[in-house]
Amino acid sequence: MTKLLEKAFKKASKLPAVEQNAVAKWLIDELETEKEWTKSFSESEDVLDKLADETIEAYKKGKTISMDFDRL
Repeated sequence: MTKLLEKAFKKASKLPAVEQNAVAKWLIDELETEKEWTKSFSESEDVLDKLADETIEAYKKGKTISMDFDRL
């Protein structure tokens, strides 16, 4: 455990039980959400690579249109 995390837990341990539970729930929710995002991004990486390859190929074949971003 890092010193910073240890310090945070030490401070949280001084809170009333209700607030400790709220902090614990928040932390667990954050960690689970991060885990879900990591999984989602790792699963979509192959799809994004394929789309990028298709886009590059279309550009090389002249099948793309230059966009004026001020007009979007």
